[in-house]
Amino acid sequence: MTQDSKGLTGADAGTDVDWDAQAASFDDEPDHGLRDPEVRRAWAERLRDWLPGRASDILDLGCGTGSLSLLAAEQGHRVTGVDASPAMIDLARAKLAGRDAVFLVGDATAPPVGEQRYDVILVRHMVWALPDPGRALRHWRGLLRPGGRLVLVEGVWGTVTSAGIPADVLTGLVAPFAAEVRTERLSGEAVLWGREVSDERYVVVAVV
Repeated sequence: MTQDSKGLTGADAGTDVDWDAQAASFDDEPDHGLRDPEVRRAWAERLRDWLPGRASDILDLGCGTGSLSLLAAEQGHRVTGVDASPAMIDLARAKLAGRDAVFLVGDATAPPVGEQRYDVILVRHMVWALPDPGRALRHWRGLLRPGGRLVLVEGVWGTVTSAGIPADVLTGLVAPFAAEVRTERLSGEAVLWGREVSDERYVVVAVV
């Protein structure tokens, strides 16, 4: 395992992936497509814990095919999703057709949302791959309304060749501008992943 100065681990950190080519099969993974009712229910329950109880404006960055966006919309939230892959965005738009949701093609580190501000920024499995996660996190903090929150689902995956960002590193990046930070371990929740996992998986919820 390697580790660079920003705490990212693995030779693949920041490596470009052709997500347009991945889009058609992306939802085949249990925790991507959430097609299994138990997996879907588990993520929905987690989102209820992490998101505000009232209807809120959610910015889902690196939204992929929109699976978490859909769960948030089903819970009454207004969702804006951003992803660099047009193919992913097309699938997300189809998945949330008729919902209170907008999907934009763009750079998630600097989302094309103008002066719009949000109650929650939701990110799953993307911070670890950013070349400068600290800078991105500070920019996202500026897109939140007072009292808003970052919900960051991350981890360190693999045992032979690892990739990811450890929880203590991510917590350290958000702590300087957050009023409250909590970390919840997710590795032991097999239902979230559709299988047992032994690597580090977690969520950081930071209220600003």
